[in-house]
Amino acid sequence: MTPEPESPARDCPLCPRLVEYRLANRAKWPEWHNAPVPCWGPRDAPLLVLGLAPGVKGANRTGRPFTGDHAGKLLYATLLKFGLAHGEYREDPRDGMALTGVRIVNAVRCVPPENLPTPAEVGTCNRFLKAEIAGMPRLRAILALGGVAHNAAAKAHGIPAARLPFGHGRMHALPGGVLLVGSYHVSRYNTQTGRLTTEMFEAVVTDILRRIGG
Repeated sequence: MTPEPESPARDCPLCPRLVEYRLANRAKWPEWHNAPVPCWGPRDAPLLVLGLAPGVKGANRTGRPFTGDHAGKLLYATLLKFGLAHGEYREDPRDGMALTGVRIVNAVRCVPPENLPTPAEVGTCNRFLKAEIAGMPRLRAILALGGVAHNAAAKAHGIPAARLPFGHGRMHALPGGVLLVGSYHVSRYNTQTGRLTTEMFEAVVTDILRRIGG
């Protein structure tokens, strides 16, 4: 049996700024998750969706990626539409929704102040991303939401980010034949300003599934 990939402990001490923020959030909202957010979805999925970091009132609160804040609305609606998940997304980890053909992880597992991790924090957490990717035996594509996540995926493969420039819908071949695909992040800012529309995001997912045979 393949061992579980290395994941950060609940009280991971590696990033002092994130530890301080975690403890402050625990004191303020002790009933919340307030810990590194684990991956979600089957490890044998062919697609990995890679986000940036948990939102303070989203995944940091609920303990499930992209659950409880605006970013999950477009993401999960799309995954449900394309048969990569089933059930109903109700912004609650107890909603019964299940992922089938996709796994979700963040480049940084702990919530950062102002929703923005530092480059050092992204680099520190990259070992967990690298382990997660290595632990997916049927991985065919990584959908990176935003430039930071895209660059983290490149780093996890030992490739300088400059060699794999980010672009919405842009694809790069990684070692082993895995595709790295960029998309603008499904954040409230991007969707409400029109930088990312439902049609744009669905087009990227359609292209991925066409290429990997989904």
